[in-house]
Amino acid sequence: MSFINTLSQVERDTLRRVVRLVHMKHFPKHVATDYEADKLIETIGPEAAGNMIKLGMDRGIHDA
Repeated sequence: MSFINTLSQVERDTLRRVVRLVHMKHFPKHVATDYEADKLIETIGPEAAGNMIKLGMDRGIHDA
């Protein structure tokens, strides 16, 4: 089972926004989909994802 399925919707959306802003900023818009962001999130692992969620919440990215 994927750890991303254990996240709440708010956490998942925040994490996707952080990944798009940081890791996918040079990707074409049509490639930066939720599916592609989720694949990238799976590769970074749950510990790094947890840190990214905290960073996103602290910086207000979840409201963007």
